[in-house]
Amino acid sequence: MRNPLQDQLLKAGLVKKSQVAQVAREQAKKREGKAPPVASEQQREIARLQAERVERDRALAAERNAQARLHEQRAQARQIIETQRVPSTGDTPYRFTDGAVIRSIQVDAAQRAQLASGLLLVVRDGAGYALLPRAAGEKVAARDAALIVVDQSARGDGPASPGDDDEAYYARFEVPDDLIW
Repeated sequence: MRNPLQDQLLKAGLVKKSQVAQVAREQAKKREGKAPPVASEQQREIARLQAERVERDRALAAERNAQARLHEQRAQARQIIETQRVPSTGDTPYRFTDGAVIRSIQVDAAQRAQLASGLLLVVRDGAGYALLPRAAGEKVAARDAALIVVDQSARGDGPASPGDDDEAYYARFEVPDDLIW
């Protein structure tokens, strides 16, 4: 069934029969809904909000997972300290600094020597401090480095002396062997 306007345009010769048929097919497609619907501004806004919500949820989940991993690592560090601690026997106080405060722990002569050589470490244990062997201390440091208070081997040989810089500077200049003073 044709539109009367289309019939008139066809009789006048302004349009061809194929053009009329094509227009009729396009109108039929629109009526049947086979063409993809054009997204309205409101639908685009809804899609944008959903994408933002998904991204926010993903970020929150990642943050929760990171917090859970951190909590788990701290619990593992506390467990290592409890199982591997060396009992501090002795009556000689070993003094060390924890931040800006000087603390002490009771040790014997052998433990003092091990602390000085770096075989034993002092770590935080709740409100107090504990002695740990080096291997266990490295495991604790891998999980939570803030628990390590005293590690003599990590300090190195101390600050470099000013003479080291001078020696490095003067090493660039050769002094002849046959120089007589």
